[in-house]
Amino acid sequence: MRMRSPRLAALALFSALTAAQTAPAQNVAGAFDHYLLSLSWIPAYCAEDGDERRDPRCAEGRQTGWAVHGLWPQHDGGDWPEYCHTSQRDPSRRETAEEAGLFGTSGSAWHQWNKHGRCTGLSAADYYDLVQVAVDSVALPEVFEGVTRELRVDPDVVEAAFIEANPGLTHDMLVTSCPGGELVEIRLCLTRSLEPMTCDGETLRRECRLQAATLLPLR
Repeated sequence: MRMRSPRLAALALFSALTAAQTAPAQNVAGAFDHYLLSLSWIPAYCAEDGDERRDPRCAEGRQTGWAVHGLWPQHDGGDWPEYCHTSQRDPSRRETAEEAGLFGTSGSAWHQWNKHGRCTGLSAADYYDLVQVAVDSVALPEVFEGVTRELRVDPDVVEAAFIEANPGLTHDMLVTSCPGGELVEIRLCLTRSLEPMTCDGETLRRECRLQAATLLPLR
């Protein structure tokens, strides 16, 4: 194998160091501005890929409506870090299995840690605890417990139901997601201390703009 000259090797090393120094701190653990709490409408999630994952929440008779998808660190302006390097150790299989009740499956618990939890700078255990605290802080509207047939609904009506159940929320703190015309998720913008906050314009622009979306029935 032909060896590089010392000069070329030095230039390559200098370029790598320069690139590392000038790259934005996009995926640095702990370097973020706020959170996005994402709640999935489980019937839509099941139709998309939950059935394939054999998520127990998709079983007939479970009647699972809104449930956590994830708690995601965000940058102001609509960007977000992911798959960050962290000094915290990864959770064991036993630890992710213990979170299956929160995330549906142990695989989903691992994925949320791997993609998002690392970026919080927290340990896996503390991240999972934080997700639980965030979920527990949101009252789920009882009206969705009666969805027994497919409906066409205005996303603003869905947000209004959450606002009624959670005094202090406003429409600009919530974002609905309806890819393909089905209402899939509702997302709540939170501060780092998990207080509801106004979502930035980029986050709001990126999501559902339909006047009516399909809400699949409970199973």
